Amino acid sequence: MSRRTPEKKHDGSVLNAEVLVLNHNYEPLNLTSVRRAIVLVLKGKAEVIKHNSQQIRYPSGKMEAPSVVRLYHYARRPPVHVKLSKRSILARDNYTCQYCGYSGPGLTVDHVVPKERGGVTDWENLVCCCVKCNSKKGNRTPEEANMRLLKKPRRPAYIPHMGYSKLIAALRHEEWHEFLLPFVREAKR
Repeated sequence: MSRRTPEKKHDGSVLNAEVLVLNHNYEPLNLTSVRRAIVLVLKGKAEVIKHNSQQIRYPSGKMEAPSVVRLYHYARRPPVHVKLSKRSILARDNYTCQYCGYSGPGLTVDHVVPKERGGVTDWENLVCCCVKCNSKKGNRTPEEANMRLLKKPRRPAYIPHMGYSKLIAALRHEEWHEFLLPFVREAKR
């Protein structure tokens, strides 16, 4: 009886990596997995615009994993506006306290001008804040608490068809910047 050596299991990390999906006109649509992007390409629905450095091996050969794919046909979708939420405020401020620069667990959202003083709940009055700075500031304005904002809070521009949090996550991939940066701008009011 021969002893079987355990086979190495493929964890699928290459197939589960993120791929940027562009509409026919190069607008960012969504993020998907390498697996789904390959299916889109093999079904003739998309073309590979950029490859990443990883190889996918299969029984009859190997191929480069896609990093960016573009749909052959334009996908019509209604415009999506960035919704005001705790998650989108944290994403806009890159999960960094806007008073001290702390980045880590325990972040919350702070009203720059407190609600009791007439401050409204909108993009220009909410910032990401750590618990320590939130306690220090209390029910005062930053000037009264002798604190300074790292940057002035602004309403972000919407990204067509892609959620704001997904956009911020996608911007962590430098190779996608040429496709995403034209859509990253501050909204004009």
